[in-house]
Amino acid sequence: MNGTHAADMLADRRATPPQLRFLAARLAEALRDVHRVAESRGARLAGFECSEAGVQG
Repeated sequence: MNGTHAADMLADRRATPPQLRFLAARLAEALRDVHRVAESRGARLAGFECSEAGVQG
């Protein structure tokens, strides 16, 4: 499922409650994945910045 498909489904007044719940569940999963990746990258960047400054972190 991509962003265009999600937007189309939300715009479709014929979308059923089960379809919208399914969409909400997939979007929540995507947000959890994005958050996990962002935290992981942020932790690595913080370690890189400390090592660049000669600080152990």
